[in-house]
Amino acid sequence: MPAIRVLIVDDSVVVRKLLSEALSSAPEVQVAGAASSGAIALSRIPQVNPDVITLDIEMPGMNGIQTLTEIRKLYPRLPVIMFSTLTERGAAITLEALALGASDYVTKPSNSASLASAMEEVRRELVAKIVSLASPNRSATLSSRPVFQARRKSMGQPVDVLAIGTSTGGPNALAEVIPGLPRDFPVPVVVVQHMPPLFTRLLAERLNAKSPLSVREAEAGAKLEEGQVWIARGDYHLGMVREGNAVLLTLNQEPPENSCRPAVDVLFRSVAQVYGASALGVVMTGMGSDGTRGAQHIREAGGEILVQDEASSVVWGMPGSVVSAGAADKICPLPEISQEVMRRVASGRRQPVGLQASVSR
Repeated sequence: MPAIRVLIVDDSVVVRKLLSEALSSAPEVQVAGAASSGAIALSRIPQVNPDVITLDIEMPGMNGIQTLTEIRKLYPRLPVIMFSTLTERGAAITLEALALGASDYVTKPSNSASLASAMEEVRRELVAKIVSLASPNRSATLSSRPVFQARRKSMGQPVDVLAIGTSTGGPNALAEVIPGLPRDFPVPVVVVQHMPPLFTRLLAERLNAKSPLSVREAEAGAKLEEGQVWIARGDYHLGMVREGNAVLLTLNQEPPENSCRPAVDVLFRSVAQVYGASALGVVMTGMGSDGTRGAQHIREAGGEILVQDEASSVVWGMPGSVVSAGAADKICPLPEISQEVMRRVASGRRQPVGLQASVSR
């Protein structure tokens, strides 16, 4: 296969050199060119015909957001990876970029990192994302397999918790699914989105502003109650424990799983242990296979798993892996996930008026 052509856009000579050297060391990637500004980048795209663009957020003149907006007008399907800083401002602008159509993001190494460690950090994260976003999607083979149908829930068995796992493309997917749930949604919602600290808090705030439900970053010891959404805190695994009649959230910094912390597998495993057959899991867009083993745990406990379909996913790695493992009850396009969730939650319990009206729309 030909190498993946990457256009690097950054106003810093040092960063352009760092990225070029890091990417050039990967045999599957070819640095097709570099640009020091958004305007130059737009003129170079037709010249170098990149498969992926890395785009700095903070640039003089046409900044990263403005450049991204123009790229999306001219090249709506060209993958763009934002290069941001791990700061409050950087996180906020990155989330804005994702909402405007950026495919993914990578945070810049800290100033305290040595050049060698910075290059290794960039190489490890950025190359994987470039390959995932640019490679032809081979998931058609997976999607043609029959979805595994395990024993169904017994009649009247309610859903008592909704657990969601997602990664690349997840902020936009969550921005469609969470606001699609009604104010009187009768179960708690727990979410793992692969993101670092700061990002998860700001993501929760953005979703809270758009949703009828209360959306917050997870807090250790918080009680799970209906109509509340908890987003896993960056760099902490999210789990839960039952104490009497209450279920409380737990946070820990045990080793990453699937190179992730928080990890979907950790959350789903905990959900299966605490809720058993009353659990409903959803795996949405994301690279890698995090969530597959956790989905199997939920299924083995008698719960159900929905996955996002290939066509509406930015990357079908995580949901495709669940399907390949035979651990999905249903594959849904993104616009239908919230309705399918409400349908399954409504079955087996007396429907509140608001939920019944939402399901019948």
